[in-house]
Amino acid sequence: MTIDAGDFRYDMQLLIEGDTLSENTIHDYIAETFEGDCLLAVGDETLVKIHFHTNKPWEVLEYCAGQGEIFDIVVEDMFRQSAGKKG
Repeated sequence: MTIDAGDFRYDMQLLIEGDTLSENTIHDYIAETFEGDCLLAVGDETLVKIHFHTNKPWEVLEYCAGQGEIFDIVVEDMFRQSAGKKG
């Protein structure tokens, strides 16, 4: 598999825990604010799971941390994976 320069490099996943979360609000903000694709934001008022492909995961993490407690954070470099590299 080859990666085109236009593809997003990082696959990120995380959980946000809070008291009054809105998966729709979180989804819409990420979609409108950050460049990326494959966005999923699913959950309820207390827990939302995020999956997103982007080139700047740190910006998305900063936003999510402002929504509640973030944990189970995974950021994988898809370019390295496609090149057969580990880590």
